[in-house]
Amino acid sequence: MAVGARSGHGEPEKRPGEAEQSPVGEAPEVAVSQASQPTQAPQTSQETTGGPVGGPTGGSPGADPGDVTPESDATQDGQRAAKKQRSFWKELPILIGIALVLALVIKTFLVQAFSIPSDSMQDTLQRGDRVLVDKLTPWFGSKPERGEVVVFHDPGGWLDETTTADPGPVAGGIQKVLSFIGLMPSAEEKDLIKRVIAVGGDTVECKGNNDPVTVNGKALKEPYIFPGNTPCGDKPFGPIKVPKGRIWVMGDHRQNSLDSRYHQELDKFQGTVSEDEVVGRAIVIAWPINRWSTLPVPDTFDQKGIGAAVAPPALGLAGAVPLVLWRRSRIARKTVLKG
Repeated sequence: MAVGARSGHGEPEKRPGEAEQSPVGEAPEVAVSQASQPTQAPQTSQETTGGPVGGPTGGSPGADPGDVTPESDATQDGQRAAKKQRSFWKELPILIGIALVLALVIKTFLVQAFSIPSDSMQDTLQRGDRVLVDKLTPWFGSKPERGEVVVFHDPGGWLDETTTADPGPVAGGIQKVLSFIGLMPSAEEKDLIKRVIAVGGDTVECKGNNDPVTVNGKALKEPYIFPGNTPCGDKPFGPIKVPKGRIWVMGDHRQNSLDSRYHQELDKFQGTVSEDEVVGRAIVIAWPINRWSTLPVPDTFDQKGIGAAVAPPALGLAGAVPLVLWRRSRIARKTVLKG
């Protein structure tokens, strides 16, 4: 027997064998019965059909079976959060790898941090300062200039007397990793930091006592020298002609700096350093923060006449070449006209 086939107008179901009753006498009773028991018909339908009328989710009658309940929303949100969390941990090694590659590129081609290990550049630089060294401009042919503070590799024999303490396996391993990516100075590399006083072609001299250092006959005014020091009172030198492609360097703490003055007898280059040994120019003090400052070239190196003078024969040759060419072209024109 089919259930739920009522017309919806309050008429009772007609069973077989029952006599047809008068609608006038029974209609009020049927209406009262339906009003007093409004949920019996859906319950009978559920028991007979074996499932809820409202669909598999137990919702209200007529609800769409595809509707999402609040419980399913929470479940899906949790799954999405778990996926996002897993994806972050998967991407983390990639991000670390990219950061290391960028740090290595910056160290190799742009800037590198160096630590100041001694007092030879006081008061400009203090022991423990961290400076950033420009490594980009040398790739484009930039050469060291007078007055610049530069980092350079040991030319040989300058640091032989210096011994470094063993930091231990753990600290040493950490330092190697950080120095590889440019965040710490290497314990194996032997680098020095000094100020360039003269470049290739210059003549540099200091007679001692309290006399100033001269470059191509021009006296330097050096306010950066450590207070109480003399320009070269403890070690006079010169005159020395700096070979091409080399530089003469000195520390700002003149009485506490083993610089070019103390290595004149080391080889035939009289204490000068090859430009090929220069790592780069120190441009800024980056640490500690309270000592942050740039490292500009002092004004004394910009004075007129400090550049190496051009020899008179060279000037004569440079002026004679255009005259000779002009005269030859004039003679050639006259020859063509006569012909």
